[in-house]
Order: sequence, then structure tokens, then C-alpha cells
Amino acid sequence: MIRISHLRMSYRSAGERVAAARDVSIDIKQGQFYTLLGPSGCGKTTTLRCVAGLEEPDEGEIEVGGDLVYSSTRGAWTPPYKRNIGMVFQSYAIWPHMSVFENVAFPLVNGEEKLAREDIRKRVLAALALVKLEAYVDRPAPYLSGGQQQRLALARALVAEPRVLLLDEPLSNLDAKLREEMRVELRELVKRLNVTTLFVTHEQLEALTMSDVVAVMRDGKIIQEGTPHEIYSHPNSAFVAEFIGRTNLIPGMVPQGASAGAEIVVETNMGPVIAQAVSAFAPGEAVFLAIRPEDVEVSRMNGATSSNVFDAQVERLLFLGEAVDSFVRIGGQSFQMRMHPSAAPSFGDSIRVHLPRARCLALSSQ
Repeated sequence: MIRISHLRMSYRSAGERVAAARDVSIDIKQGQFYTLLGPSGCGKTTTLRCVAGLEEPDEGEIEVGGDLVYSSTRGAWTPPYKRNIGMVFQSYAIWPHMSVFENVAFPLVNGEEKLAREDIRKRVLAALALVKLEAYVDRPAPYLSGGQQQRLALARALVAEPRVLLLDEPLSNLDAKLREEMRVELRELVKRLNVTTLFVTHEQLEALTMSDVVAVMRDGKIIQEGTPHEIYSHPNSAFVAEFIGRTNLIPGMVPQGASAGAEIVVETNMGPVIAQAVSAFAPGEAVFLAIRPEDVEVSRMNGATSSNVFDAQVERLLFLGEAVDSFVRIGGQSFQMRMHPSAAPSFGDSIRVHLPRARCLALSSQ
């Protein structure tokens, strides 16, 4: 439904060209919820705006619904209003001088297709019903709450029945509880309508809970693409492991080389750890050992005969409600564990921790 091939886009800043998108290629299937995730300045919004036609790339091709809307080699360019795309901006871009009805009707009244007044009204009311705003049809738009304005922007994006929906961090202005509610509502709505969705965010929790596919971006490039579970459980680099949730990243070295997927010994300042090699490593190569806090276990095994078991001292506890983060020291290394409150150790306890081999990843230090 959306295909981007070898997209390149740069801006001029302080007299020089700055690359915002570097050879970006993605293929989004019909009905997929696809997320571009990354820190500020990684190129995710630039990529979205190129799909929308709000930016003209330097190179590459973009297809929407099988139609070629941009090609640098074939000289194709379709203006935004002819791409049949719905978009929700970070600021919502609600017209403050219009009512709820007038805001949603705007794309129909000003579109290329001329509709009868009654048809416009039916489609507007149907769009408002989708987002549960039909009771506010005559209310001035500025008098809506933040969550209601977000729904209004979504209704306006959907009323013209677009082929794809583009979302540019639409939840970032909401408070934490409302944001959690809207994550669920937005995901359920686009899935019910089977609308192909390209979503941009820097919030990893949004990406994990809402997406079918996540593409992690850095410095204008996609560095890993996969399902939320794949991205979280099998990061391909230290950057992805650290950006997606919390993780323990321990610098180390592999005395012997290994192929990707093999077990490997990582020498660290807390001792040797057996881990899974995410990529191939040469003997003596510097790596990072990665393990999620929730995968670290309190051990009752005999350390003399068990691998990946270490003595630890509890230095700090952080109560999170549903969990407790325990910060422990293993040799000269600080380490984080996440446990249920009923199983958490106490401050100052001496404990033994176990790092399951299957959960320990050896990642490239690059």
C-alpha cells in the first residue's frame, strides 16, 4: 500500500547540506500499522512528510496504493491534495474559528470531488461517530479537551476515506493517562477500518503497543525493522537495545570468535558471561553484553557449578507500583533488576543473581 524505495532527502543549514533521510526503503502492506521510531532528528518525520507530499525528496520513489506519486528518475510528482492521504499532525491543526462539524467537513467542502450538502453531513456525522464525538457536532473546536481535539483531528483525516493514514506524533500533547487510553482507541479504530497507517513517534511504548511493524531509525537510516516482539527481544545493536526499553549494557570482549547465533563467552568486569552472538565476531573484538532487567533472576544455584551466576549487593530500590527496580552491584558493575514487589530483595541484601544464557545478547559496540 505504501512503498518507499531508496529515499534521500537533505536540507540546507548554515550553508551546507544536511542529510535527513539516507537511502530509506520500506514496504507497508494493506491494513498494516507501521511505525517509524527514533530520537529527534533521525529522519522519521521527514520520511512521513515526503509520503504526504509536504516535502520533495532529492532521490528515490514513493508509491501510495499502487500509484507512483514521486520518482526522481521518472520525473513523477503528485501534489499532496491528489494523493488521497489523511494526516494528523502533532499539533492537531484544528481550525479555531470553526465548529466541530465545520472542521471535519473542511476536506469535503474544499476537495476536488463536489458533494451534495446532505452527503457531506452524512459523512461528517459518520466520521464523528467513529471517534465518539457526535454529541459535540456544534461545539466550537477550541472548547474541546485535548483528547477530544485529537479525536477531531482523526475524524477530519478519515472523513474523505483516504487510502492511507499518516500520524505525526499525534499523542505527544496528551497527559499520561489520556495517552494510554488513546493508544488503545486509535489502534482499535484503524484496525476496524482496515486503514493502512504510517505512524511516527519517539516513544518506544507507543511503538510496542500499537504497531504491527516497527522500523527503528538513526541518523536518517533504518537500522532495524521487525515486529515489536522482535525489536524488543532481539535487538541487532546496542543502540536499539538501549532505545527500546531499559536494558543492562555491559562493555566486554570476546576472547574467541563466533558466528551469528552461536553461544559465546563475553569477558566483562564482573566475570565471564555466556551469551548469544547476535552477529559474527572476531577474536578479541569489543562488544556489549545486553540483558533486560526483567530477565535477571535471583539465584539459589551453587555458583561453583553454575554459569552466569554472580554475587551481588543491593544498593538502591525504586518502587514502581506493579514492580520494583533493584539496583545491585556485581564486582565493579552496577546492574538493574525488575521484579514483582512480593519477590523483591531489601536494601543492603547480599543476593546471588542468574543471567539466563538465552536472554544474554552479545551486541556489536558500533
